[in-house]
Amino acid sequence: MKRENDQDLKTDLELIGEVRKGNRSSFSELVKRHQRGMLRLSMRFMKDMDLAQDVVQDSFIKAYEKLNLFEGRASFKSWLYQITVNTARNKLRENRYDFSNIDDVHLSVSATAENGMVHAAVSEIIQTEVDRLPFKQKTALVLRVYEDMSFAEIAEVMECPYDTAKANYRHALLKLKETFETQSELRKWTEDVGGFFMEMNAKFAEAE
Repeated sequence: MKRENDQDLKTDLELIGEVRKGNRSSFSELVKRHQRGMLRLSMRFMKDMDLAQDVVQDSFIKAYEKLNLFEGRASFKSWLYQITVNTARNKLRENRYDFSNIDDVHLSVSATAENGMVHAAVSEIIQTEVDRLPFKQKTALVLRVYEDMSFAEIAEVMECPYDTAKANYRHALLKLKETFETQSELRKWTEDVGGFFMEMNAKFAEAE
């Protein structure tokens, strides 16, 4: 049985305190804890593993350089995700993508989101429609449904009020529902698509 070391038992805030005192190895522990989630989030925007890894590396560098600005009012994870989203957006701009193309990036459907939809075709249809959402609405949807973050955390990541985070998620949900209700070729998938929306509605209701 693998034994936990002292670093494993420390909270993010404790590790941050050690980093501020000059212990760089504690930041390595923070990287180990959060790099997988940051890479997953970055891939939803970049579509390319090398670019996604660049975003994560740049984000950790920025986090290290700005660590004294972290006040602890939100979780360290939310703060890191905020940096990651902003870095991904800037990276897309640097690569001369038109801003509207940010809305066309690939969004994979996670195992959690696939509860209630058993056909691969449904996953592909939902993915296509989610990719068409405006950037802020899609960001709220990604963080809520695929990253399972609270609206308070989403507001921190998106640097917006709590109600705005919820509104972006609600608008995304309404746009998707409208699409599936108005496109006749999608009606045959009503039951499976309904399962997807039940999943998202449940996440929205939790914050009501």
